[in-house]
Amino acid sequence: MALSAGRDPRARLWAVAGAATLGFLIALEIAARRYGLPGPITNQAKEVIFAPKSGPLLYASMALMMVVLTWRQRFVAAAVAIGVDVVFALVRWAAGARVTDGHSFGNGALWVILGCAVLALTRRTGRERVLLLKGVGLGLLLVAGRKTGDAWLLITSKTRPAVLDQYVATADHALGDPSWLAGRIVRAAGPVGAHVLDWVYVQLAVAAVVVALYQLRNVAVDRRFPRHHLVRTFLVIGLVGPGIYMIYPVVGPVFAYGTGAFGTGGEQWAVANLWPDTLPPLVTPHPVMYDGITPRNCMPSLHTAWATAIFIHSRKGPRILRYAGTFWLVATLGATLGFGYHYGIDLLAGVVFAVTIEAALRSLDRGWDRAGIQLVAHGTAVFAALLSAARFLPVLMAQHPWVSGPLLILATASVVHGYVRTARRWEPKAAAPAQQPGPQLEPA
Repeated sequence: MALSAGRDPRARLWAVAGAATLGFLIALEIAARRYGLPGPITNQAKEVIFAPKSGPLLYASMALMMVVLTWRQRFVAAAVAIGVDVVFALVRWAAGARVTDGHSFGNGALWVILGCAVLALTRRTGRERVLLLKGVGLGLLLVAGRKTGDAWLLITSKTRPAVLDQYVATADHALGDPSWLAGRIVRAAGPVGAHVLDWVYVQLAVAAVVVALYQLRNVAVDRRFPRHHLVRTFLVIGLVGPGIYMIYPVVGPVFAYGTGAFGTGGEQWAVANLWPDTLPPLVTPHPVMYDGITPRNCMPSLHTAWATAIFIHSRKGPRILRYAGTFWLVATLGATLGFGYHYGIDLLAGVVFAVTIEAALRSLDRGWDRAGIQLVAHGTAVFAALLSAARFLPVLMAQHPWVSGPLLILATASVVHGYVRTARRWEPKAAAPAQQPGPQLEPA
């Protein structure tokens, strides 16, 4: 007989994870309010009525939640979401309200997600209730992850006044200053290329949902989630990564050596106005003060880490999904460098960070073995070495680029190669086809 939801160990695990997540959100809410700004809970609650900041993300979250619904229920949910958004749009139009900081749609998707939560608690029982609540939780976690990230970035800007950009920029000489090169290429490509890269950069979470939907396509039929999927890796990267920003604050080339992300406003805090035309000089680096607004969100590059996770999880999909995963990774790397948001070594650290977390989550699911432990330990050591080298050996690396540059790339490649080799061992081996008996000869 099936265990009830209250006795199911996995249900208890989900309950503990939910309580921990709620506690974390409350802590971030309190921390944000100490600086006079609303936290993730308040910002999310406002989007029930006010114009959402990310309408596409809300609809992507609703699509993720709908993997637990039947096709008929999905059509009904989508129709309700669109209908609610139409009503909101008409009310805003009648009231003369203009949406200047966000999207004019998305409230309907959030209403549907919350409505399914109420439906699960009032009209479902047993495993059906647990499954629907898991779907709701998955959708809300994606939205909460965005709000949590915003709060984290606010905290980094308020608590870390000094940044370490000079260290990272000096160490980046070993890689040939790729951000400066990519910045000139993006500018030469014109506005069309820049708009494409910007769209890819901003809609990274939507791309993740597309891959996750393929992985979770059978949940409504099997009535259970797979043991490991992209959303888990995505959320863990977003949870752990910002904590590293607190110990390694970096704002990025366009801020530290340019005029800011939108071309103005950063000159008074920049070390010099050099990006992307003039390479930064080789100097003895030191921490520099920066404003209290710009996030210190460079080391490691979480956009690179997320794009790497999308690439990894798209490998088992159909050809079009594999192509899309490759495109998203390449375009994200181009955007992070070409817009001056990251240094080259940030990207290497982001790749190592994502692969190590992916290896740890897969090992946790299948059971830790020697190969998994070695891979996670190796990735952690390389990640720590990259950050330490950029912090304590930047001048030495810049003075010997033909040695330190290849070593940085080889160290990153060693983690990727180790993951590929170990993941192949973890894959279930196909059973050998039974050997057909040969023709029997009649006795003479």
